[in-house]
Amino acid sequence: MSFLLVYLLGFAIVLLLMLMVWGTSLLLKDSSIIDIFWGLGFVAVAYTYNVFSEGFAMRETIVFVLVILWGVRLSAHLAYRNLPKGEDFRYQKWREQHGDSYWWISFFRVNLLQGVIMWIVSAPLLAAQFSDTPDSITALDIIGIVVWAIGFTFEALGDWQLMQFKRNPANKGKVMDQGLWRYTRHPNYFGDAMVWWGFFLIALNTPNGFLTIFSPLIMTFLLMRVSGVAMLERTLKETKPAYKQYIESTSAFFPMPPKKLES
Repeated sequence: MSFLLVYLLGFAIVLLLMLMVWGTSLLLKDSSIIDIFWGLGFVAVAYTYNVFSEGFAMRETIVFVLVILWGVRLSAHLAYRNLPKGEDFRYQKWREQHGDSYWWISFFRVNLLQGVIMWIVSAPLLAAQFSDTPDSITALDIIGIVVWAIGFTFEALGDWQLMQFKRNPANKGKVMDQGLWRYTRHPNYFGDAMVWWGFFLIALNTPNGFLTIFSPLIMTFLLMRVSGVAMLERTLKETKPAYKQYIESTSAFFPMPPKKLES
């Protein structure tokens, strides 16, 4: 099969998954479950690419294993964090706005939109697995794995540190500014972006890998300007007065030493 056909097959798998998640969300009356299936969706599409590609076997295995580690951890974390809380306030607001018509609007506005983004962003996962050249592990592979590992550590450790912080009743209403959160206000989002730059660097080995640079660029833009940092901070500024000082002292995205503020 050609690269394009396998890529389109990946879209079919993503669409099927989104239809299943949409149907489940209607039964549960909870659109938030789409967030839980985000990581697992990439595992499913990466598996599809793995099955229908005939690339360098070791590179295929490395990429697929890295996707599994990242995707399963992310989905497990979001399931543990989100399921007890019920539907996210964003989806509740849309449900109220659209009333009885939300059931079908939710498919296009929530499920299909995220599915299309998932499919587009998955391009490096196919590029890295599709080509059988180079037929050895290269310096770019190693660099990509290292960048992925840095991103995975920031994302997983940042999530764990925030979860431990919130578990302590004494921290209610306080701003998390410890651990990785001392150096970036969003270590988990920074880590997620680095994961995708890692995948791209591995794909860059292959003849057409450079064409997939749109993937990490899109993910970084979304995390910084749309669904990540920008959206979350609008809420935090309103709910936590101390967050203003945290903004002044701590980098928004890229890890940096905290600034010393004048007393």
